[in-house]
Amino acid sequence: MRRRAFCGVLLATLPLTMDLRAENEMTNPWIGLWVTQDGHVRHELLPNGRYVEARGNREGAYRGRYEVTGNHIEYWDDTGFTADGDFIDGVLHHGGMILYRR
Repeated sequence: MRRRAFCGVLLATLPLTMDLRAENEMTNPWIGLWVTQDGHVRHELLPNGRYVEARGNREGAYRGRYEVTGNHIEYWDDTGFTADGDFIDGVLHHGGMILYRR
């Protein structure tokens, strides 16, 4: 009985979660997943100003915060590393890589 109630609550919140994601992406077009063409590097830019970077099979290889000003993005890794990039024609150019919105 408890399991069914929990599943009902979870399913009831699913459309709200999807609506919030769509709203965030419309308001802040950089929020979401950015991936290199080969899929090796993946940046997930979260709505709270944090990011998670995956490399190959290393999910969560790097984490930190980011800020976007205009078309420019600045990254501050939790280990102290800094990087930046630019959004050009809907594509993220970062550290010699090109990441596409997925």
